[in-house]
Amino acid sequence: MTQLLQQALDAVQQLAPAEQDAIAAIILDELADEQQWDTAFARTEDQLANMATKVRADIAAGRVLDSLGSI
Repeated sequence: MTQLLQQALDAVQQLAPAEQDAIAAIILDELADEQQWDTAFARTEDQLANMATKVRADIAAGRVLDSLGSI
């Protein structure tokens, strides 16, 4: 455990049980959300890599216009 996390947990321990539970719920929600993003990106990693390859090829071939409409 990092020193900063230990410091945060020490501070949380000083709170009332209801406040501790509220903070725990926030942390658990954040961790679950992060896991969802990791899973979603893992499922689409090949698609994103293929799209990036295509975009690079389009740029190299001069088929991409910048925001001013010029190549």
